[in-house]
Amino acid sequence: MSAILDAVAEQRLPAGAKLGEQALSDLFQCRAVRRALATLAAQNVVELRPNRGAFVVTPSPQEARDVFQARRAIERTIARQAASNAKPDDIAYLRENILAESEAHRRADKPTELRLTRQFHMYLAQIAGNHVLERFLSELTMRSTLILGIYSLSEHSCASEAEHMRIVDALEAGDTGLLLELTDSHLRHLEAHLNFDIPQTAALSLQDQLFRHPIEA
Repeated sequence: MSAILDAVAEQRLPAGAKLGEQALSDLFQCRAVRRALATLAAQNVVELRPNRGAFVVTPSPQEARDVFQARRAIERTIARQAASNAKPDDIAYLRENILAESEAHRRADKPTELRLTRQFHMYLAQIAGNHVLERFLSELTMRSTLILGIYSLSEHSCASEAEHMRIVDALEAGDTGLLLELTDSHLRHLEAHLNFDIPQTAALSLQDQLFRHPIEA
């Protein structure tokens, strides 16, 4: 269910949100909801609780630390491989992505900004060309979005965009050592702004969480 993945990636569907089978069937006019939820559970996006239903996963503080540790290990390898594979078109695409991210931030369009931030990291994985690492990173970035939605001390800011730009500068210059250092420090900066004492609850309906615009009757 791409709508669920998109809603999680844009922090419209927060950790702990209940995904009722009947409500999803009504929204999507689909009878294969249970199978779709099982697929999302295999991707660690949804948790299936016996006799209670399906919920968006809620990463614990330890899981949050583990996710960022895993991301640092994986993204350093991705950065090293991307440094050998990056072409001028790749650099141009990444710079355009950052500009779009900055514009979304200026408009206070958080869902778009979050999507573009994740897209930046995933495109680096595409440049690296290791499809196994790309799949791992796809799951980890999704879980990171949930983690930031629960525990982040502050809203996403242009600091991330500036860090992305420095990463692209190092990639274009072929400075692998600096690229690895910037990648590591960027992820540590994100983790450093987590506060594990802040709970967060959802108030929107499932339909509003899943879709940025109302469904036409």
